[in-house]
Amino acid sequence: MNAEDFKNGQVILIDKPLHWTSFQVVNKLRFAIKKKFRLKDLKVGHAGTLDPLATGLLIICTGRLTKTIDMLQAQEKEYTGTITLGGTTPSYDLETSVDQVFHYAHLTIPEIHAASETFLGETEQLPPIFSAIKKDGVRLYELARKGLSAEIQPRKITIREFEITKIELPEVDFRIVCSKGTYIRSIAYDFGKVLNTGSHLSRLRRTKIGEHTVDNATDMNSFIAQCDLE
Repeated sequence: MNAEDFKNGQVILIDKPLHWTSFQVVNKLRFAIKKKFRLKDLKVGHAGTLDPLATGLLIICTGRLTKTIDMLQAQEKEYTGTITLGGTTPSYDLETSVDQVFHYAHLTIPEIHAASETFLGETEQLPPIFSAIKKDGVRLYELARKGLSAEIQPRKITIREFEITKIELPEVDFRIVCSKGTYIRSIAYDFGKVLNTGSHLSRLRRTKIGEHTVDNATDMNSFIAQCDLE
């Protein structure tokens, strides 16, 4: 690919590594492309944020194709992951430490499967305080990290599939197909509430956005090497 290819627009499927923010991935690719082709400016954006502790499909758009980001973001998404029963965290994942411990050994396999079925269909979800949603111009996670609280409005989401793929208590593996704006961390937290215990998200991987799959994605450094952007 040459400079014109990137300016005219490319859709790049990246398998986001653990601990990287989506913003960092965008910045690294933008810097590499601009440096290679000595470009003063280049539009680069992503179609849907992944948390630092999540891996998987991140769609990157360049040039004129950044105009398609809203359309890509609106598409249905698929995730796989692990919910750990027996403890909650303030962030609903492993970004923060367990703050409350609960019993879980009494739970049965049929009860766990039945709990997943309660999430199917259209529902209202309360996003986590540790999120990028803005409240009065400030992102909620900035307030949360200062120990401050904020009133959060529920959002309508749709869960089309919620499959329990493995149970090895306290861990419950799952696959979920959901609408734009769904917080899997909130589902992990609410899953424990349905079972009258506590839970948090301990692993998350995005596997699909619309027809795009992580199987067709490449890791960031491989893409840079393949395109001779180093």
